Amino acid sequence: MRLMPGYRGKRALDLALITLTAPIWVPLLLVTALLVRVLAGPPVFFRQQRPGLRGRTFELVKFRTMACVTEAGGTLLPDAQRMTTLGRFLRRTSLDELPELLNVMRGQMSIVGPRPLLSEYLPLYSPRHQRRHDVVPGLTGLAQVSGRNALAWNEKFDLDVEYVERASLRLDLAILIRTLRMVLTGHGVSAPNNVTMPPFTGLAEGLRAPPTKPRSPGPGPSE
Repeated sequence: MRLMPGYRGKRALDLALITLTAPIWVPLLLVTALLVRVLAGPPVFFRQQRPGLRGRTFELVKFRTMACVTEAGGTLLPDAQRMTTLGRFLRRTSLDELPELLNVMRGQMSIVGPRPLLSEYLPLYSPRHQRRHDVVPGLTGLAQVSGRNALAWNEKFDLDVEYVERASLRLDLAILIRTLRMVLTGHGVSAPNNVTMPPFTGLAEGLRAPPTKPRSPGPGPSE
């Protein structure tokens, strides 16, 4: 069994890029962590179990961008009301994703691949879209450089499957170049009329909606 599905050398590329760029991202990681601690307060990191390769879960780590503010009943307020000023900046520049390089180092993620989403979405995917879990999830992917959160869910999943079918070194390099452009422009960070991507319900594909349950206090899944 291959450790890193996709193409020969994908894991080596991840480790080489992380090592070569360490003088840039390590100081940036430390400075950003300090800013979050001072300006937003603890916790500095947002941690959540996400499905990875073949649906196996791992703990994703990123910088917290939202305040833990709830209504009287304990339900989290909408994302737009919880997003901090620093959080907006981190999301626009994608600096909130920096800690995920640690997930890449552990082999839980790759630099390029479908984004790891919520575990509760697993039963809602169509059989074709389930294929997005046939490769290791990534920091950036074909869907992200093709519109990011400005795309509808089905459009993103179609692009994820396209990546699975076309995975190659050439495609990864092209995605990385386009990612740099998007980070500089901040294009597609938010979905239309939303500060984050609205939850996926499966209804767009005629699938059953997930059972509703109250959110517990703490950083929400849209982080």
